[in-house]
Amino acid sequence: MTDSYTPPRVWTWDKENGGAFASTNRPIAGPTHEKALPVGKHPFQLYSLATPNGVKVNVLFEELLAAGHAGAEYDAWLIRIGDGDQFGSGFTEVNPNSKIPALMDRSGPTPVRVFESGAILLHLAEKFDAFLGAPEDRPEMLSWLFWQMGSAPYLGGGFGHFYAYAPEPMEYPINRFAMEAKRQLDVLDRHLADREWMAGDSYTIADMAIWAWYGNLALGRAYDAAEFLDVASYRNVVKWAEKIDARPAVKRGRMVNKTSGDPAMQLHERHDASDFETQTQDKIGPDA
Repeated sequence: MTDSYTPPRVWTWDKENGGAFASTNRPIAGPTHEKALPVGKHPFQLYSLATPNGVKVNVLFEELLAAGHAGAEYDAWLIRIGDGDQFGSGFTEVNPNSKIPALMDRSGPTPVRVFESGAILLHLAEKFDAFLGAPEDRPEMLSWLFWQMGSAPYLGGGFGHFYAYAPEPMEYPINRFAMEAKRQLDVLDRHLADREWMAGDSYTIADMAIWAWYGNLALGRAYDAAEFLDVASYRNVVKWAEKIDARPAVKRGRMVNKTSGDPAMQLHERHDASDFETQTQDKIGPDA
């Protein structure tokens, strides 16, 4: 145990002690500046970044289009959370919680805002009656979808933060959240031992939601922690993750609003299906 810490009687915000994401977190809500959001030509306007929560929605849009739902065309606008775009007045009108992704559904007579990734997945899947699974499997699908929404904070804000982003390594929180991350992987591995998909015989939004977090962890793409968590030992999760990763729509979804890694895998904004084919360095941007 390192030096002990005694919590103060009343907590106060220390801006200098926030770690890697100090500039993106604050204890108050609301906008910090005036900035309108752009609006494109398609029925759906997505404001996001290719974090796991953002990728979920990107993948669903691309899967809907691949399945022939032409009405699912969308514009994807980049929200740079490191620059505080999520605190602009336009963004907070769409999502008062200032988190990506946020969606404006303009397919009807009155624009509708939808925020929280799970809510966006469910909204779109119900609108197009797609990727919901068989009616008899709906309770199972919803259970796994909300399992992911409840579990991911332990993986991202818990394990990921303390293992990869905290100002200094701390044994207790790393051990605590590594244990929980491995427990969740074991939950998935046991469940996938005798089934192809998370709910019934169909690929659903539950698979997309869980894959964006735990699938990418199993594929060695999250927090540089594959060896530390021994993710290869969760063979059923790895097999399921690889199968989803191979889907063309998933490959496209991973690219949308991505600003890091291989420049060939980045498409900062998506306004048409042809953007994937005509991607150029000037589209990617100088900070690729």
